[in-house]
Amino acid sequence: MALFRRPAAIIVAAGLVVIVAGTLGLLLTRHSVAAVLPPKPGVGALPAPTGPIVAPPQSSDPVAVASPVSLTIPLIGVKTRLITLGLQSNGTLQVPSTVTVAGWYTGSPRPGAIGSAIIVGHVDNYRGDGIFFRLDTLSRGDKVYVQRADGTTVMFLVTRVQKYLKNEFPTAAVYGPTPDAELRLITCGGTFDSTTGHYLSNIVVYATEAS
Repeated sequence: MALFRRPAAIIVAAGLVVIVAGTLGLLLTRHSVAAVLPPKPGVGALPAPTGPIVAPPQSSDPVAVASPVSLTIPLIGVKTRLITLGLQSNGTLQVPSTVTVAGWYTGSPRPGAIGSAIIVGHVDNYRGDGIFFRLDTLSRGDKVYVQRADGTTVMFLVTRVQKYLKNEFPTAAVYGPTPDAELRLITCGGTFDSTTGHYLSNIVVYATEAS
């Protein structure tokens, strides 16, 4: 009787091997398919210049102008609190850790003081649109409002919107001194590189305080 049971056991074992192999094949297939999908833009896709800031921001009197606390751009539906940002160890600009808020670079003048005030935000991530998703649709004359800690609001008028390849970012022009109170809004844009998971360009909105 044992002689007849042994082949049956072998057949059952072989069947299990086939099932297991088939399951592993399915898992491996799913893994390989996922591996070739293009990465989604996320927190790694940062709206910042690619190199150290070489043109020091123009200093301003911290007493004369209060710190910014929120940003409103009615035309594109932006209304966000402003977090504070500094520099990373490599000299590049920090960016918000979430796409839902924008941030003011504390090394730049406060909005409304003489110089280029810098505010940055993300364009999107794999979950959806970021706070500056429609930033590139602004045009000359559009209004930007910055609310400050003392309850005052300063209005800026857009003068131009530019797109720059990240390896050609005009650091001095964006961060350098100006004779009046100006604002720079920065995010990512242009072509999305699915290999690196980053956008190839930055969008910069230039604005000047309305007199």
